[in-house]
Amino acid sequence: MDFWQRYRAIDARDTRFDGQFYTAVRTTGIYCRPSCPARTPKAGNVTFYETSAAAHDAGYRACKRCLPEAVPGTPAWNLRSDVAGRAMRLINDGVINRDGVEGLAARLGYSSRQLNRILSHELGAGPLSLARASRAQTARTLLVSTSMKAADIAFAAGFSSVRQFNDTMGEVFAMTPSALRATARHPKAPAHAAASPSTALTLNLPYREPFDPGVFGFLAVRAIPGIEEGSANSYARTLRLAHGDARFRVDWDAGAPGRPLVLTIGAVDLRDLPTLLSRIRRLLDLDADPVAIDNALGSDPRLAASVAAAPGMRMPGAVDPQELLVRAMIGQQITVAAARTALIQLSAAGSESLVPADGLHRLFPTAEQIAGAGYELLRGPQRRIDAVRGAAAAMASGALDFGYGDDLPSLESKLLPLAGVGPWTVGYVAMRVIGAPDVFLANDAAVRNGIRSLGRDQQGPAVAGDLLAPDFREVSPWRSYATMHLWRAAAGAQAAARSAKTATPRKVTP
Repeated sequence: MDFWQRYRAIDARDTRFDGQFYTAVRTTGIYCRPSCPARTPKAGNVTFYETSAAAHDAGYRACKRCLPEAVPGTPAWNLRSDVAGRAMRLINDGVINRDGVEGLAARLGYSSRQLNRILSHELGAGPLSLARASRAQTARTLLVSTSMKAADIAFAAGFSSVRQFNDTMGEVFAMTPSALRATARHPKAPAHAAASPSTALTLNLPYREPFDPGVFGFLAVRAIPGIEEGSANSYARTLRLAHGDARFRVDWDAGAPGRPLVLTIGAVDLRDLPTLLSRIRRLLDLDADPVAIDNALGSDPRLAASVAAAPGMRMPGAVDPQELLVRAMIGQQITVAAARTALIQLSAAGSESLVPADGLHRLFPTAEQIAGAGYELLRGPQRRIDAVRGAAAAMASGALDFGYGDDLPSLESKLLPLAGVGPWTVGYVAMRVIGAPDVFLANDAAVRNGIRSLGRDQQGPAVAGDLLAPDFREVSPWRSYATMHLWRAAAGAQAAARSAKTATPRKVTP
């Protein structure tokens, strides 16, 4: 977007751009979200920043009226596969908190000096400033959503001391933590949070509307009992993080005011909280721009009816890259139900969770556990079993290292040499691990079935096949979301066929 496109967005107070850029006003020294209800400033006094960290570094403080930190993140980190986009995914996942700037730079293949120069040029702020802004956002969320003690919030958000926490909150928001907590616009959650190794709390997750809850159904039909639990409007699971086991649940209530997404964290080590929040947002694709995606997909006559029926389709992410690769390798070329059965068998290799509750008592097996003995639990072609074991052994030894900081070419270079991994597997992993928005799984059986199903459902004259590309390039760069619509159409057609078969009366032979 150029300057005037952004200026028109803030003049219209367009909420879908919240979090995608920030508006700083020189005459007030304040930066805002695009939908801020304050009077639109003169264009000559406005500077736009890609990140709130850049606005902080330029000397601006956050608006107390619109609270620019209380917004979904930018979808650009998935759309952009450059160093800046990869760095932001890793920063949001807490890499700087765990490994420092040197660790972040090493993962990206640069020196810390080079990385600082690249991010400062591209985003207006270096890695430390970007991490600081992420900590401030997490701290603000906890202050206004929970009754946690300020000292616990400071360390949960990644600050090294309470003094650093107080100073940062004052610089960013021009408010003390207690004053910021007083701005909460809804009742605080029950006080579950105590200074203990494992903490429970409840938060509302911001997202851009519209929101299609189909992501919950996608996860539910693939849920592994004891590890995951899902329904049409909720999802819960256990998860292994850097400092301990965690357990969470997300519920969506379409009938409640504001249609909130309520996150209940049953247990988490406070040091892992920013990472957990980031991964849950990635899992449910909460930083997507559904209006832009739907506008592009709806322009394709093959998808228009599906988009109208399910606006705001989300692309499920992954809370553990290694787990997702194993699930993808087991699930290729078989049905979802068959893959789920195989994964239930494999889950017996996993260890018991240290924070069990509500029927969730197990952790998905680690790469070490699968490589050691877990592969013996698998059934099916020996070639597939050996491939899963080989990939698990490579991940366990560190020979195979991939994750949120990769792009599609790097995933291809790391995964394609593995036995049993082909383009479908890499594309599926790219969609769910790094949120790659423009993957089209042309050879996927469900995709082909979805195309046929949507073709049958179209009203009026059929669209000439030679006018539209079979790989849906017309809707690029959102073909991953087109794939989600095609999977949905295929599943709907399959369910309808089962229902019709059940309803057909049997002939009785006299």
